[in-house]
Amino acid sequence: MDHALSTELRYLIYSGFLMLALWVPYILAELKMTGVLKALSYPDDRLLPKWGKRLKRAHYNLVENIAPFAIAVVAGELLNVHTAVTTTCATVFFWARLLHPLAQVTRIWGTRTITFGASVTATAVYLGEVLARAG
Repeated sequence: MDHALSTELRYLIYSGFLMLALWVPYILAELKMTGVLKALSYPDDRLLPKWGKRLKRAHYNLVENIAPFAIAVVAGELLNVHTAVTTTCATVFFWARLLHPLAQVTRIWGTRTITFGASVTATAVYLGEVLARAG
């Protein structure tokens, strides 16, 4: 039995790794600023540098947007819908989501909106492609 991963599923897994890694820098910054003992006591006044707050928002944004993308990929896998469109959408989603936190932290004008928009558009097109091909 062949167990090769589709490109789409591979990018979903990459996105999962990205989601697992994104919180590490801002949590380390919080521990440094708040202090480990105080941070472990669940204080109300947690401290984060501005870049850490922006990275945390980018991480939450990925958490909110991974579900529709995962639904598209899983539905495509179950229905065996693998097209140039689904492959492109999965690729765009991952790279846009990888660039989104960088855009959020660096605050380069327009890049956050562009990367977010690209990932949401890729997900919507992917869902539409699965529906269209599934009959």
